Amino acid sequence: MAKASAALKPAAHEENMKIGLAADYRSDISADLSEILAATYKLTIKSHLYHWNVVGPLFRPLHELTEEHYNALFQAADVIAERVRALGHLAPVKLGEAAGFSPKAADVKNTTAIDMVNDLIDDHEAAVRTMRKAAEKAGDAGDVVTEDMLTARLTFHEKALWMLRATISD
Repeated sequence: MAKASAALKPAAHEENMKIGLAADYRSDISADLSEILAATYKLTIKSHLYHWNVVGPLFRPLHELTEEHYNALFQAADVIAERVRALGHLAPVKLGEAAGFSPKAADVKNTTAIDMVNDLIDDHEAAVRTMRKAAEKAGDAGDVVTEDMLTARLTFHEKALWMLRATISD
């Protein structure tokens, strides 16, 4: 029975990899991707909470837009975590910290639709800045898979920013 449980325990395999990317780089970019994964979860949770709680004249467009966003973000989290695994590292497991990702109930209750959008804009912009640095690092290392994945993520976030800004423009 001990053998079966040991076989099911996740393990990193970074030392055995010969994929043309240095072990130090893979460790470093995996740490960056883990931060990006945490930011993605934060945005997923916020987008979902705002989706449920937005009120006022912007209700319908924001309700629909945030639903589109949280679905895309949830799928992106899987892609990011799988890239960390493909680089030989464990995807981060810190679900206990997820409570800190979401706004407090009192904050949501007293937040206008425009404040919600501005909060999402801040988080998307922070994600873009982090991803842009990681994509540059991946490009410099010849890690075209990670660079391509981050380019796709940047495309999503920049479009999300455009749509969020357009929704609240005068």
